[in-house]
Amino acid sequence: MMKLNKIKNVNSIYTALIFIFLYMPIAVLILFSFNSSSSTNTFEGFSLRWYRELFNDAATMEALKNTLILAVLSAIISTVIGTLAAYGINKMKNKALKNGTMSVTNIPMMNPEIVTGISMMLLFVFVGSIVNSKTILGFGTVLIAHITFNLPYVILSVMPKFKQMDRHLPEAALDLGCTPMQSFLKVELPQIMPGIISGLIMAFTLSLDDFVISYFTIGSGFETLPIRIYSMTKKRVTPDMYALSALIFVSILILLIVSNVSSSDNKEKKVLTQKQKKTVKIVLASTFGAIALLTAGLFISTSMTEVVTVNVYNWGEYISDGSEGEDGEPITDVNAEFEKYYSKILSEKYDKKIKVKVNYTTFASNEDLYAKLKGGAGGYDVIVPSDYMIERLIKEDLIQPISSRDEILTAIPDYNNLKDQFKTPFYDNGEDVYSVMYTYGVIGIVYNTDYVDEADVGGWDLLWNEKYSGKILQFNNARDAFGTAMYKLGINVNSPSVQDWENALNVLKEQKPVVQSYVMDEVYNKMESGEAWIAAYYAGDALSMIYNAEKHGVNLDFYYPTDASGNPITNVFADAMCIPADVSKEQKEHAQAYINFMLLVDEEYGSPAIANAEYIYYASPNKLVVESDDYLASLDGDEEIIYDPVIDDNITELFNTYAYRNLSNEDLATLNKNWESLKVDSSNFNVSIYVISIIIALAIIAFIVFKYVQKRYRRRLYWNNPVTSKQTFDFTSTMTKISIPPELRAGPKEDKK
Repeated sequence: MMKLNKIKNVNSIYTALIFIFLYMPIAVLILFSFNSSSSTNTFEGFSLRWYRELFNDAATMEALKNTLILAVLSAIISTVIGTLAAYGINKMKNKALKNGTMSVTNIPMMNPEIVTGISMMLLFVFVGSIVNSKTILGFGTVLIAHITFNLPYVILSVMPKFKQMDRHLPEAALDLGCTPMQSFLKVELPQIMPGIISGLIMAFTLSLDDFVISYFTIGSGFETLPIRIYSMTKKRVTPDMYALSALIFVSILILLIVSNVSSSDNKEKKVLTQKQKKTVKIVLASTFGAIALLTAGLFISTSMTEVVTVNVYNWGEYISDGSEGEDGEPITDVNAEFEKYYSKILSEKYDKKIKVKVNYTTFASNEDLYAKLKGGAGGYDVIVPSDYMIERLIKEDLIQPISSRDEILTAIPDYNNLKDQFKTPFYDNGEDVYSVMYTYGVIGIVYNTDYVDEADVGGWDLLWNEKYSGKILQFNNARDAFGTAMYKLGINVNSPSVQDWENALNVLKEQKPVVQSYVMDEVYNKMESGEAWIAAYYAGDALSMIYNAEKHGVNLDFYYPTDASGNPITNVFADAMCIPADVSKEQKEHAQAYINFMLLVDEEYGSPAIANAEYIYYASPNKLVVESDDYLASLDGDEEIIYDPVIDDNITELFNTYAYRNLSNEDLATLNKNWESLKVDSSNFNVSIYVISIIIALAIIAFIVFKYVQKRYRRRLYWNNPVTSKQTFDFTSTMTKISIPPELRAGPKEDKK
């Protein structure tokens, strides 16, 4: 008995450890959602600040509304279809057909999500080409996609309930005069209701959580919460997302509890109680009612006014969005200001009320943008790619000229607000203007002045300095990581030579033992907390890091790597606004208006060019912005980090020499192959990786041995204490004690039977 208790204690401890491992990250997230500061390393006091900011963030609330509507609709529709499908499958007489149908049903669950997402996107684009629609992707397509992957889970939740139900019950109902529909509604439906509710909640949570399939099928003008959070990787995930994640976790937890309560069998009746039935009806009726009211409200509000829509596709966290600033005051919502500005212009032009709506969605990389445009799943009016990608898009005819260079001031009246050196960048230097520059910047090195010796700074060698081993961060993207190595070696970063790329790879492999980790947005927390001391990153983001680190007592500084003569040797990048090739002539006019508004410095509309520069922290090519005293004051003396005089005076030469260019397919293949080789190379793994791997392996072995010993012990315990025949027939012996009249006793044959 004592051994059994010990085994139970071990099982309890093991289960507790599993739950701690699973839910500790969520507990930390919930804790920091109440943090008074934006730090994710130190808890500086209890506050509801991020919950307030969450509900004041219009874009996040819009994404949340979209997510909930999508999840509820897809869950209800897939539950109805899935229940009817389970009913039909259950009625099948042919066993082979039944098994085959179930196998086909399971395919969407077993298929990788990315395969499902891409295949559905191609299907929708193909259908769009047939019906001559270039904007087919949207709410409808993502709803169909969600219903598709929800269906198998609903069917698998409902099917067991059909199997558990007495198959004679529907027949009895029919014999008693019920129609087939009455038999299903009054007899079968109550029996399978727990499975239906479980399937509904499962479908709802899966839809709420989905990212991959939504990403490929969502199109322009519609953004869900997972996609919005993913798009924030351009910078950092803001703490108000912790608050939202906490609310979602609590909501799903409540749903699961309700699901378990409603699906549990009543001890006296194997069906739902009247109270449970009433609760289910109220929940379903409330959901349908809320959706109906919301849909009706949206329809009424939009049907009375002509609406002009501008679809914008930009980087995450790359526009002033009306959120709360550092001083607690709301900043300019540029998209809202454009809607007000352009609605007024169009209404006056056409002498009728016209409402302008900006559908603003985001991407996380140039390659994501390219995949959408190349796959034909566009529907965007304005996009904001980077320099080398613009060069590629022009070459492949995926964007169209904004205007000819002679007529650019007619199309973009505020084009002259740009500095002259930014009007003809290397990627857009011809008779037509394909882009209008949005921001530009330079890569440099951020370092902790408390630990890094000033004698070591100045060049790229700092990223390879063994003195700071384990405190150095490297880019987690191929182009920038190889860029640091090639600049260090003095190699052309756009070299067509395979040997040059091999040399850069060898240098990166030499660096690997001193690298703490390969990062993108994680660089913020690591540098601001002092966990890492050195990192290559973009100048505007470096300024943000320096500012936030000061609040935590961490001293950071920044420099541009130079050669022995003091000349900058680093990447200069630019992001610019373009118009996709499939935009119609009418929509192009609206796109031009949006691009022009981004150059505007007008206090009546919040000076969008200045507001964006203050929010993004990257350098602005707009001379009115750089000359603004208010903007310079907002930089608090750090303007030389973003607008270094040496960089600005030589910007054209730096662009032509050090900017990334569009690589050929062969060079791209070489780059990707070398990057994969670097990331999977195990020769320089940190010792801690080996230690952790060994601990995990030993834990798995110990668990297997423990379960084997436990099984042997229970088997031995059974053979040492066998169940006697008397115990086996205890029920029979008990029955013989009951006094039964002779005429009711079974005869020998019946007794045997």
